[in-house]
Formats: sequence, structure tokens, C-alpha cells
Amino acid sequence: MSNKDITILLVDDEPDILEIVSYNLSAEGFTVVTADNGVKAIKLAKKRKPQLVILDVMMPEMDGIEACEQIRKIPELQNTIITFLTARSEDYSQLAGFDAGADDYITKPIRPKVLVSKVNALLRRFKNEDISESVVKIGNLVINRDEYKIVKDKKEIVLPRKEFELLSLLASKPGKVFKREDILDKVWGNEVIVGGRTIDVHIRKLREKIGDESFKTIKGVGYKFVV
Repeated sequence: MSNKDITILLVDDEPDILEIVSYNLSAEGFTVVTADNGVKAIKLAKKRKPQLVILDVMMPEMDGIEACEQIRKIPELQNTIITFLTARSEDYSQLAGFDAGADDYITKPIRPKVLVSKVNALLRRFKNEDISESVVKIGNLVINRDEYKIVKDKKEIVLPRKEFELLSLLASKPGKVFKREDILDKVWGNEVIVGGRTIDVHIRKLREKIGDESFKTIKGVGYKFVV
């Protein structure tokens, strides 16, 4: 999949941001559609089915957090990558974003070239889908990589993209300890700079949905999946 095949939905209530970011992403060959609030973003997302959504947090009518939650509820957009682009860098704001289903959190201001690099890194795994075994069965857990579907005890569990990729990575080799730096590289891409708590937040969400007993923390090293 090349850049021309990828649609990016950019959502921000600042016209200057829409213009500058759209220009730089379009120059890379991406198809860019824009919205200035969360309500319009949801309508556009349903219509255009973008591969990536870039959301501001503070917007009129509906903020980015709620918009992210609503987009994640749309079945055909389960695989869409969502990142926040916002001036709010507080930990609680980032945690709220990840809890809403976001894959990443980019803080303003950011140089256009750096933003483009981050976007390419976010899309890397989308462009190069894993062609290894598509369905993995581990105990009472079934991971379908083609459909981004998780089934546990015959009950389907819907996971945001990054949670799915993290689970898929850890479960690919049960018992193996994956170092934090390897997890960041394989799940987020080594060009994406994410906070040190990003992995911890996603592991916490997986423990809530899959079961605390399935994940073991190796202090100072990383995590492993336990059968």
C-alpha cells in the first residue's frame, strides 16, 4: 500500500493547523480530508473510512476524546489508527486519550517534517501487514490477525489497534520476555516517540479485557504472556 492509497482524516478547530498539516501531508502523497469539530469528524470517518485519524483534543461541539470513543465503536473502523495532535501534554490528558482508544499522542508545536515522519511511522505497520500465521490459538484465546479479532471463551473482545498489536506480539511467543524497547519498536515503530508510560497503559487495558493472569511484568525489563 502506497501513500496515494491512504486517506488521513485531520480534525482541528484551528484553520492554520488544518492548512499547514494538510499541505505537508498532501505533499507526501496522502489523501487528506479535514473537519473542524468532533461531530463532523465522525460523519467523515464513516463516509471516507480513513486509515489514520489525527485528532485535536479541545474542540467545539464534541471534543477529541469523545470523538475517538465514537469512532472506535464503528465496526469498519476498528483497524483505523488514531493519534491525538494537541497542545495538552499533561499525563492525565494522555491517559484519557489512550483509554479512549488512541494509538499515539503527539504534542504541539511540532515541525512539519517531524510530524510527517511520525505519520509514516504510525502507518508503517498498516502498509506492511504481518503475513505470518493469521490465526493463533493459545489455550482459550484465539487471535485472528487478518480480521483484528480476539475471541476468549467463545466471546469476541474488541481491541483498539495498538492493544491488538501488543497482545499479538506478546502472545506470538508465550513465556518469552519482550523488552520494553523491542515492544516500542515492533508495535509503535522506532521513529515514534511515545511516553514511557505508554506500554504500561496498554498492558493495563489488556489485563482488564483479557485477564490479569495472562500478563507478567518483569521489573526493569519488560513483559511476557503467560499461558
